[in-house]
Amino acid sequence: MGRSWKERVFIALLGIAAASGLTMLILILVKATDVFLPADTKFGIVFDAGSSHTSLFVYQWPANKEKDTGVVSQALTCQIEGPGIASYTSDPTQAGESLKSCLEEALALIPQTQHQETPTFLGATAGMRLLSRKNSSQARDILAAVSQTLSNSPVDFWGAKILAGQDEGAFGWITINYVLGMLLKYSSGQWILPEERTLVGALDLGGASTQISFVPQGPILDQSTQATFRLYGANYSIYTHSYLCFGRDQVLTRLLAQLAQNSSVALVRHPCYHSGYQATLPLAPLHESPCVHTTDSLNLTQNLTVEGIGNPGECVAALRSLFNFSSCKDQEDCAFNGVYQPPVHGQFYVEASYPGQERWLRDYCASGMYILVLLLEGYKFSEETWPSIQFQKQAGGVDIGWTLGYMLNLTGMIPAEALTQWRAQSYSIWMAGVVFAVLTLVAILGAAAVQLFWTQD
Repeated sequence: MGRSWKERVFIALLGIAAASGLTMLILILVKATDVFLPADTKFGIVFDAGSSHTSLFVYQWPANKEKDTGVVSQALTCQIEGPGIASYTSDPTQAGESLKSCLEEALALIPQTQHQETPTFLGATAGMRLLSRKNSSQARDILAAVSQTLSNSPVDFWGAKILAGQDEGAFGWITINYVLGMLLKYSSGQWILPEERTLVGALDLGGASTQISFVPQGPILDQSTQATFRLYGANYSIYTHSYLCFGRDQVLTRLLAQLAQNSSVALVRHPCYHSGYQATLPLAPLHESPCVHTTDSLNLTQNLTVEGIGNPGECVAALRSLFNFSSCKDQEDCAFNGVYQPPVHGQFYVEASYPGQERWLRDYCASGMYILVLLLEGYKFSEETWPSIQFQKQAGGVDIGWTLGYMLNLTGMIPAEALTQWRAQSYSIWMAGVVFAVLTLVAILGAAAVQLFWTQD
């Protein structure tokens, strides 16, 4: 006796369910391919504690890195209110308190789950180097205060220390060459080392010091001026030197000290300044610097009626007279003996910026003249090489100080994370799998309905 129509429908529905279900499994398992999900993003925080102000920078990079170095980008910059931390000698705890507002802004940007694994570092530059020479206990108290603030925050605190001048210059060199695409570039879907590139030099004019860093044509003659790095699988050896006390603020302080010492009238005009200064300038704050010294090398009683922007010729002469800085004979870092290896022809980037520009208006003339004398007399650039010097605050939308170079170098010490591997299908295969899954479900439900109807009979 043959099967009834109910039996035939039931068997057909089961067959359809089995076939479509098997097809769905084949599509899911056999047609799937291996894919790698994007790497997690890592974050790092760096405080740049300069002589005149402190800045915070947040950097980010993919966790898998490229040849053991992170592809770092700037995620946030925050200017901390108030002067540099070296100014808090009378109340060191305020140096730590001053960091909190920007630190809170940085932590708001970084996912909370990553706070405890975010490396955080504070580097103090020439302002603290000068304070350390003058009063080492005050410098230690300030570093202890900022360390306590950062240690109590939910980050991976890597320390607060005074950067050596060579480190500041070398990290600045890394920064500018990185943002200009000289160390790494993206091409044909991957990061590669540029085949044709011209590494540029870096000049940094801060408030208390100035640095120069570049790759010399020949060997580095003085090993104390050499810095080596391994970035993106390539090795670099550069010449770098820092001159403490040759920053903008230190030089202008000397000019003011000379002016006050040589004044014999109520109001005088220095050839480097727009406006006059009272003869009763407060000398005590000026002498707080270990490099301030009054001298009679300038005869400021002549040409005291110069108006406008001053006398450029006399201003240059005044600045040249300060280049020996006789007051700093006992401070090796303060003696500007010229670069051991004069820079070769090539591009040089100068990083020089000051927040709150209005307060510096009176000093623009003197600052401009000093930069001219520093480049020509100190670093031995010539009129022929002048066009190769570019003055920049940023390059590629990134601040070109030492902090990015520090973070790039730091990523080499942080373990990379492997990409997460998953099995996935193309969109068309996925849609076909969904169709067969629905067909399987409908066939099973249909078979169940037939079975239920059959039982009731």
